[in-house]
Amino acid sequence: MIRQVIVVENRLGLHARAAAKLVHLTSRFVSDIFLAREGHAQAIDSKSILGVLKLGAAQGTRLVVSVEGPDESEAGEAIRRLFGEKFGEET
Repeated sequence: MIRQVIVVENRLGLHARAAAKLVHLTSRFVSDIFLAREGHAQAIDSKSILGVLKLGAAQGTRLVVSVEGPDESEAGEAIRRLFGEKFGEET
C-alpha cells in the first residue's frame, strides 16, 4: 500500500474539470485509490466524481492518497504527476 500527502496547488482547486481529469486517470488503474482530507478519517473512492467533488478541496488543501493493488506504484506516480502539473490548467 502506498500512502502519500498531496497538496492541491492549482488556483481553482478540485473543481469539476480537475475532478473529472482525476477520476478519468484513476479509473484506468486496477488498484483501489482513496482520497481523504489530511486529518479526516473519511476517505472517498477517487473513481467517483461525486466523491471527489464532495471533498471540496480548494487550493492549499492537503489530501492523503492511499493506493493499494497490483499497479499501485504506477497509479501513485500518475496521480503525483497530475497534481504536480496542476491538472494542465496553469502555465
